[in-house]
Amino acid sequence: MEIAEFLKRIDAGKPLLSDGAMGTMLYQCGVSIDSCFDQLNLIKPTLIAEIHQEYIEAGAQMIQTNTFGANRFKLAWLGLQDQVAKINSAGVELARGVVAANSQPILIAGDVGPLGIRLSPFGRIQAEQARQAFCEQIDVLVKSGVDLIIIETMTDLYEIHEALKAARELAPSLPIITSMSFTRDDRTVLGDDPAKVAKMLSEWGTDVIGVNCSGGPKQILWILQQMRQNVPQARYSAMPNAGWPEQVGGRIMYPAAPEYFGEYALAFWQAGANLVGGCCGTTPQHIAAMSQSIETTSLEKSTLSTPINLVEREESITTEKPTQMAQKLAEGKFVIAVEMDPPRGLSTHKLLAGAALLAEAGADVINVADSPMARMRMSPWAVCNLIQNQVNVETVLHFPTRGRNLLRVQGDLLAAHALGVRNVFVVMGDPTAIGEYPNAMDNFDLVPSGLIKLIKEGFNTGVDHAGTNIGQPTSFFVGCALNLHPSDPLNEIKMLQRKIKAGADFILTQPVFNPESATLFLEQLTEINGPLKIPILVGILPLANARHAAFLHHEVPGIDIPSSLLERMQKAAENSSHTGIEIGIELINQMKPHIQGVYLMPAFNRFDTAAEIIDALQ
Repeated sequence: MEIAEFLKRIDAGKPLLSDGAMGTMLYQCGVSIDSCFDQLNLIKPTLIAEIHQEYIEAGAQMIQTNTFGANRFKLAWLGLQDQVAKINSAGVELARGVVAANSQPILIAGDVGPLGIRLSPFGRIQAEQARQAFCEQIDVLVKSGVDLIIIETMTDLYEIHEALKAARELAPSLPIITSMSFTRDDRTVLGDDPAKVAKMLSEWGTDVIGVNCSGGPKQILWILQQMRQNVPQARYSAMPNAGWPEQVGGRIMYPAAPEYFGEYALAFWQAGANLVGGCCGTTPQHIAAMSQSIETTSLEKSTLSTPINLVEREESITTEKPTQMAQKLAEGKFVIAVEMDPPRGLSTHKLLAGAALLAEAGADVINVADSPMARMRMSPWAVCNLIQNQVNVETVLHFPTRGRNLLRVQGDLLAAHALGVRNVFVVMGDPTAIGEYPNAMDNFDLVPSGLIKLIKEGFNTGVDHAGTNIGQPTSFFVGCALNLHPSDPLNEIKMLQRKIKAGADFILTQPVFNPESATLFLEQLTEINGPLKIPILVGILPLANARHAAFLHHEVPGIDIPSSLLERMQKAAENSSHTGIEIGIELINQMKPHIQGVYLMPAFNRFDTAAEIIDALQ
């Protein structure tokens, strides 16, 4: 089909309707997901033809050949690289045979998917090698008689450019659809946003700019709107998955129902799509629902039950939800946080076992300290990542300003976000003079309030300290420190005011042993500052024994343990650990009217102690 004829057809009014997923249908028919679906053109041609026919009967006006992975790189995984021509030609012949048996003018799109291997500079394959592989496949598709080429589910602009160049070189008069896939953050795997994708594909001369696969219809609609807003003169296609896949009972399932797709067919049409269809998880039933919606509705009269055609970014499924900690605090729930120190060496087995115990006991979050007492420890970024991925409990990353200049602070923030860490606790940090490396650099460019401001007014809005765009906003939930037994209460209140003004979301306090004194300070704070608008988690450090209590009282700055508690621990003798737990629970209960959570700091890795306190609180 000539380009002009194709464009005239898709500009005629109602969008052209493509088919849905081939792989989903094959999987439903019992074909193993590990099989080479493209090879079925040769060994199970009847099955492929029947699926094509089902989509045509559902209303598809274009079917895509079963050649998505029929390039030499993907076929090589199964030793089939020498069958590129045979598999692709068979795929076209099957589609042509089905179309010939129908009286309708069904278009055949030669389906070209990604090579399955990264291009330079992110992989070992050079651009010329990639183009040769695309040429090998596309040449067979064109000579076998396809009406157009669809290059789909691409995640790399470098790769789709080579595929487009190959198609233009071999079939200058055939229409070409180039379609990209996006991740949950509305960007390609390599970080390109919809606006850039649309701009580049338009400049490279594609006939239709597409978005396919990705998430469900809502995300695709948002991306389509962004593309069209930035390149309004282009033609577009939209072919979403039936939602994000889920594994249920060992099977891959997609949640979006056919009726839902019917509604979104109208939304895509209203958003300017010239061609619509389905991708992973969609079936002939989804295509039939889309067909019925399109055929029975005129654009001018189109009405939807909800204004999904006007979807806003903040309503998009890709908008990141607040952390679980943030949600619980916002709901007024009592939150339990427990601090863990990173290991001194390489082994993380004990740490993960302790985290698992705490999570099982009911801890809401695990706080991971950063070089506590200025002693060398494993990076807390790595520890947070391990705990979240292997124990499945949320973490709070301690983020001291000590020893970090502006460059490192910002780089570390990006690293934390990339590792999935969203809760951060900003502190000054222990001075290196008290630790194992007293001569280590102790400089800093930002005080805690300055770092909080950088995160909340900078990174969380999508810019760095210099105002340069970082691509997308971060979503950090930021905590600050408060001493409830300050030597200078007015100065402590003044510093807290700065932190809150900078955007702090919650407060963690230093250990409390004198609730009466802590309460008096909070009352003074309320009198000067007004009622606190952010929640407090009170610090509780369970005493292990009399010697531990004496050490904290006499040698740790900022900790003052009343003589009554010191005497109580002294008398406890062999029951000192149990007495320390009792004292911790009593302190929490005394502070409860003023707090919304507890921040447990178990000494000597006694996570069982923390677990007992959690049990008592629950």
